[in-house]
Amino acid sequence: MPRSGIREFFELVQAADNVISLGIGEPDFVTPWHIREAAIYALEKGKTGYTSNLGLLKLRKSVSKYISKEFEVEYNPEKEILISVGVSEALDIALRAVVNPGDKVMFHEPCYVSYHPTVLMTHGIGVKVATKEEDNFALDPKRLWDHWEPGVKVLLLNFPTNPTGGTVTREQLLEIARFAQEKDILVISDEIYAELTFEGKHTSIASLPGMRDRTILLHGCSKAFAMTGFRIGFACANAELTEAMMKVHQYSMLCAPILSQEAAVEALENGADSVARMKEQYQRRRDLIVRKLNASGLTCYLPNGTFYAFPSIKSTGLDSKSFSMKLFEDRRVAAVPGTAFGESGEGFIRCSYSTSYENLILATDLIDAFVQGL
Repeated sequence: MPRSGIREFFELVQAADNVISLGIGEPDFVTPWHIREAAIYALEKGKTGYTSNLGLLKLRKSVSKYISKEFEVEYNPEKEILISVGVSEALDIALRAVVNPGDKVMFHEPCYVSYHPTVLMTHGIGVKVATKEEDNFALDPKRLWDHWEPGVKVLLLNFPTNPTGGTVTREQLLEIARFAQEKDILVISDEIYAELTFEGKHTSIASLPGMRDRTILLHGCSKAFAMTGFRIGFACANAELTEAMMKVHQYSMLCAPILSQEAAVEALENGADSVARMKEQYQRRRDLIVRKLNASGLTCYLPNGTFYAFPSIKSTGLDSKSFSMKLFEDRRVAAVPGTAFGESGEGFIRCSYSTSYENLILATDLIDAFVQGL
């Protein structure tokens, strides 16, 4: 199994000086003070031990209330919510709980770098479904029917999507739900960027008719609340699936850190204003970077979610890895080759706009000079 394409590139970048990075996949905002203060207060109170394997009950109750309000689907905090160490662990235990060797897992590509390797580590077989620039990197439900194979047990979704920023409409989700039901497929839906949907309201597939008990909903605090280092994720599913995930979690991670769980309660209960302020900044930055990339001749559609732009570099004649390396070497701007997110990412680069507005102006000026000089 190859190493992560992101890590390989950024080990090189981190060893260099004076680099403007558009590669980072985490908010540039510090966790809001009231959330940090909750962790500090918990430490002062001596809360330094293990918690229940499922997580603090008060956090599970906060998750239940938050998911009900924001995602319009109900989960029992006693037995249908599990607190994990980030959404990455939640994805791992979800797949390990339901995938047997030889089972097939469909996922759309370009996708987060961990998806296919995590499927392979369960001894599952990945079935890739490409999303296209002309569809704004939404998942066309027709492609699911075209790529379905006997033995598919799980459909893995991630909307809004890392790295493309693509989203799906409610109508598309209804078609995807119909596909899952007719083919008797379980859906694992990673919705970690849900709050960073810029136009319209995010819809969870778990909230659609007939999908609650067919879906494992994954979410967490890392992106919207700027809490990547706290490592708090949630897996929400019916009691049977939660029990299966809990066993994997119990024998591997045991529980999420208690201080992080205390901070997450504060985030979910009182963090809405902080999320809104950060989202406003991301949207302002998105509009800037997309406008400037297009002006440079790199076709870039307007992503409706996340904090990533995914411009095409096909007009330059370079492949995505060569483009990223030359851009880094010539102009000291780091962007991730699209192929780090699967074969479908060839011809694109991922530019994170989780950096300051001023950095984005400078970076896009340097990209423009680089492209014009090719």
